[in-house]
Amino acid sequence: MYVVKSPLSDADLKTVAEALQGALVDLVDLALVAKQIHWNVVGPRFRSVHLQLDEVVDIARTHSDTVAERASALGVPPDGRAATVAAGSGIGAVPEGWVKDADAVGTLVDALGAVIGRMRERVAATGDADPVSQDLFIGITADLEKHHWMFQAENG
Repeated sequence: MYVVKSPLSDADLKTVAEALQGALVDLVDLALVAKQIHWNVVGPRFRSVHLQLDEVVDIARTHSDTVAERASALGVPPDGRAATVAAGSGIGAVPEGWVKDADAVGTLVDALGAVIGRMRERVAATGDADPVSQDLFIGITADLEKHHWMFQAENG
């Protein structure tokens, strides 16, 4: 069996592997949460919120692929299985059924805030261990913070 070897020390690899896996879980769940709400949002702002949710889905999916491929490049097999995502996500519960547009926005503000907080922890944790992965987390955080701001402004 072929195994990808990391250039990082074992200690640094452990830190980075945990950060990458955690980010993957959060991003996969963020895409699922945003899509779930996208399908169920109702209200006068339906169209704008509906479209804005797809932007979050797209960015979360793009970043989850980048994070998973970074893990693979370092010799860490990424795990995006449903059970792993459900067990490890930092995003709270999402309402079932139809979701009023204002509630949908509030749910996304909370979900994005949770993921951003955890991403910032990963930025701090990976600075010395692997600046390349840290840079990845910085870029992801910046993108998520932009969407967080936009959703907050929706209910401003």
